[in-house]
Amino acid sequence: MELLHSGKVRDVYADGDDLILVTSDRVSVYDVILPTPIPDKGKILTQLSLWWFEQLADVVPNHVISSTDVPAEWAGRAIRCQRLEMLPVEFIARGYLAGLGLKEYEKNGTVSGERLPAGLVEASKLPEPVFTPTTKATEGHDEFITFADVVNEIGAETAEKLRDVTLKLYTRGAELAAERGIVIADTKVEFGRAPDGTLVLGDEVLTSDSSRFWPADDWTPGRPQHSMDKQFVRDWSSTITDWDRTPPGPEIPTEIVEATRARYIDVYERITGRRWEG
Repeated sequence: MELLHSGKVRDVYADGDDLILVTSDRVSVYDVILPTPIPDKGKILTQLSLWWFEQLADVVPNHVISSTDVPAEWAGRAIRCQRLEMLPVEFIARGYLAGLGLKEYEKNGTVSGERLPAGLVEASKLPEPVFTPTTKATEGHDEFITFADVVNEIGAETAEKLRDVTLKLYTRGAELAAERGIVIADTKVEFGRAPDGTLVLGDEVLTSDSSRFWPADDWTPGRPQHSMDKQFVRDWSSTITDWDRTPPGPEIPTEIVEATRARYIDVYERITGRRWEG
């Protein structure tokens, strides 16, 4: 096998006509990989993605070929995937106001060019989910773009279809998670084209790295929420006043590592209804 790409969290290998997508235990904040891994993180994300891929298969095809036909050393954290030509856009759906979306709203009253109602506060539920795409930055940070920008990048027909698919994936996922006591505030998905031109869902879907999860029984607009996702590590890192958000990142204290792992497991178990066996 040939290593094609090593990202902040995932490593991609070529294996004949297929790809092997390996999810590590690495964690990044502000686009900086921190030196301390979160044990089992890669396996949890992989297994949660696989569960969601099954639930959402009727919405859009996905890239999964096999979760078992992978090298033994990566068992549980690797997926054999279809090769795709990935599209240069991060497809994001938001049902609640948080993160970069909140900052943009507070500044302009919009997110990705979408005008939102006045008077919203942090964690407000939006009247309906909105499509808020961003750039897919190879260096630096992703930035909001408008739907018109997406049309310019990938064409009107593809942009309209994937906007609708993104919102449907989010809505279906949010409804299912709500039944299990979890709010999905927002999520990011990625799409690519198969060799025959089919649009295919790739990378990960509705995980604690690609989504913002909150416990439904603790949701209260107007304040920061209890994070059940990577935001917990971001919040911890923001308290380190002598780190300038450039490499090398700080070591993560043991108690933060353990609390982060517990949050990832909690989300996995609540959503899938399965006990995490490690």
